Amino acid sequence: MSNITSKIPTAARILLGLIFSVFGLNGFLHFIPTPPMTGGAGAFGGAMFATGYLFQLLKTTEVVSGLLLLSNRFVPLALALLAPVVINIVAFHAFLAPSGLPLPLLILVLEVYLARSYRSAYSGMLQARTVPDAGASASSRSPATAHAS
Repeated sequence: MSNITSKIPTAARILLGLIFSVFGLNGFLHFIPTPPMTGGAGAFGGAMFATGYLFQLLKTTEVVSGLLLLSNRFVPLALALLAPVVINIVAFHAFLAPSGLPLPLLILVLEVYLARSYRSAYSGMLQARTVPDAGASASSRSPATAHAS
């Protein structure tokens, strides 16, 4: 792998981490002005805010996951937490606010690229059937015996 190619996952991770950290924090601190939403987008945003918890949960997830990506800690976990957020952001812009679609598409590309880059971390999650680790700690069992039936 060339020197530049080996740096692409790091650049993608930092960019995605910055996007979610900044926009997540903006949900709490409002340092980037946003125009008021109208129509379906406004109704959706208003409903999330009206729940009293959903908007705060979403923005907290964005900030925490963004910071995990920036710090290069628990990156596969951060990507897994962000996956449904990314899908919702893309769907929101595709159906309710199409003028803002370019940034969500970039976010989707970064998310998919990073998930592919870290695909080995998801191997256990993507098994159709597994058995629980009854009574044994995960560190005391080898991966081969942990999933044997």
